[in-house]
This record gives sequence, structure tokens and C-alpha cells, in this order.
Amino acid sequence: QVQLVESGGGLVQPGGSLRLSCAASGFTLAYYNIGWFRQAPGKEREGVSCISGSYGSTYYADSVKGRFTISRDNAKNTVYLQMNSLKPEDTAVYYCATVLPLTCSVVHRMSGDSWGQGTQVTVSS
Repeated sequence: QVQLVESGGGLVQPGGSLRLSCAASGFTLAYYNIGWFRQAPGKEREGVSCISGSYGSTYYADSVKGRFTISRDNAKNTVYLQMNSLKPEDTAVYYCATVLPLTCSVVHRMSGDSWGQGTQVTVSS
């Protein structure tokens, strides 16, 4: 059974950092494209970042480039999203998902397949 479980969300002040984790079970995460998405209240879900299953290539939305870093630990079957210099507009529920082929490199058009339950990130003073 394919399962993705996010963790690491919370409340942080502007300028702070958080690291989200996406732990996989039932499949080998390294063989799949894995993406992070987010959905803020009243807004559509948007792609944030993706790491490819083949070469571990990484891709980012313009809004997070230079602040967020996606990475993968194959031994732990986990993907991470390190978020630095957080802004109030980063507040959202963050989801990880397997990403359909050929969409990982176009973050704003990523198509998710299997999803986690999400973790809340709130950036506020």
C-alpha cells in the first residue's frame, strides 16, 4: 500500500525556518518523482518543488527559489523540504505527492498522483 506521511509543520515567525519531511512506505521513493504542493486558504493548490526519481534533479517555483531546498534520503525513504526566510505568504497546508512523469520539471503544472495528508505551516509574528 502506497503511503506518504508529511510532518514538520508548525508556527514560525517571518524570517524563520522549518524542515518538512515526507516519509514513504509501500514503495521505493527514489524511483519516483516527488513533489511538494501547498494550498493557502481561499486559494488553489500550487506546486512548490519537485525532485526527480531518475537523477535527483530539483525544480522550484519562482516564489520559493533561493529560499526552499528539496532533498531526498534514500536510506530513510524520505524527501525533505527545507524552508528558510519564511514569509507570511508561505502560510499554507503543505502536501507531498508522487508526481506524474514529464511534469516534475514544470513545477507550476505538476500533476500529483498519490498524496499525503498534509501539514500546516503558519508564518506569523
